Amino acid sequence: MTTTQFSDLGINQDLVDALAERGITNPFEIQTLAIPDGIAGRDVCGKAKTGSGKTLAFGIPMIQRLSKAKPHRPTGLALVPTRELAVQVCKELAPLAATRGLVFEAIYGGSPIEKQIAALKRGVDFVVATPGRMIDLIQQEELSVADLEGVVLDEADRMADMGFMPQVEWILRRTEKKHQTLLFSATLDGMVGALISRYQTDPVTHEVESREVTVAEMEHRFLAVHEMDRVRVAARIVEASNKTIIFSRTKWGADKITGKLIDEGVTASAIHGDLRQSQREKALSDFQDGRIKCLVATDVAARGIHVDDVDVVIHYDPPSDAKTYVHRSGRTARAGESGVVVSLVLWDEELEIRKLLRRLGMKLPIVEVYSNDARLDDLMAWDPADEAA
Repeated sequence: MTTTQFSDLGINQDLVDALAERGITNPFEIQTLAIPDGIAGRDVCGKAKTGSGKTLAFGIPMIQRLSKAKPHRPTGLALVPTRELAVQVCKELAPLAATRGLVFEAIYGGSPIEKQIAALKRGVDFVVATPGRMIDLIQQEELSVADLEGVVLDEADRMADMGFMPQVEWILRRTEKKHQTLLFSATLDGMVGALISRYQTDPVTHEVESREVTVAEMEHRFLAVHEMDRVRVAARIVEASNKTIIFSRTKWGADKITGKLIDEGVTASAIHGDLRQSQREKALSDFQDGRIKCLVATDVAARGIHVDDVDVVIHYDPPSDAKTYVHRSGRTARAGESGVVVSLVLWDEELEIRKLLRRLGMKLPIVEVYSNDARLDDLMAWDPADEAA
């Protein structure tokens, strides 16, 4: 079977070349399905999870179809649930947009509004925005949605979960021109379904089977560690991996773990709600670009982390329940890659972890390790089923 290339999807050659320069030649499934309809001008409804490659699935049609904008009047808009996602979407699409002379700008709260107003004044063709800041700028008459030719609703289910639907609809009701709407969401029912029926015209729906995180898709290691040695065990695992996300239950804990890892010579940054937006952005971009090997996150902050080549997730503190375990673990094994999920278990947490294993339907032993254990250098290489608990 021949592999689909971007050039097979109706994408103009200049964009195909720009993708190829970045080593992107083979589309993911959602891209193969959604891009031709997007380029044809259809409204598209994509059921796909984070990590499925949907940014290019909506970005390429928009970049190919949009015309240049007048100051304060963008022709393209993507609404996203978090600041981190706004920054990430811009980072991924801006180089591609530059080949067409199109300007992308991330617009979100927690960042100086004056800078965003100055950018709009210079002229922004495509705005990637969180709903709250978008409304602020519309009300201040610094941004008009009257000229929009294309609208993207990205992670619509998360916008609904976070209570943003009234703001999203407020914005959509103010669009005047007939435009194309591309919606991407992990679920298409409930409030998202209402959005589709109200704001999309005869949409074509593409669904990518979401590969839920399962035992089969990733390797799991449950390691019994001693409190005094726990950070050294984590440090050794981090050093042997490419990119690691460590989960802490609290913001205070995340800072403390980060400090201890740095003392062990590991390049690490914390990411949580008490940090300034600029600090969170720096941590995320340092992590994405490989300047640091490890991000220490709280569960809430992790919602904004969408980085593909994370090969290890460490539960430094046990997750509160099975759902949290699955959600945290899903930060690895994204986009078809394999990954290892490590739980560090103190003696007084064993009972809790055994209950968790039962709920997850996993039969794995808790293996005692110390930081000088060579197995930590290659967690994939040994099978915990062979070990005595």
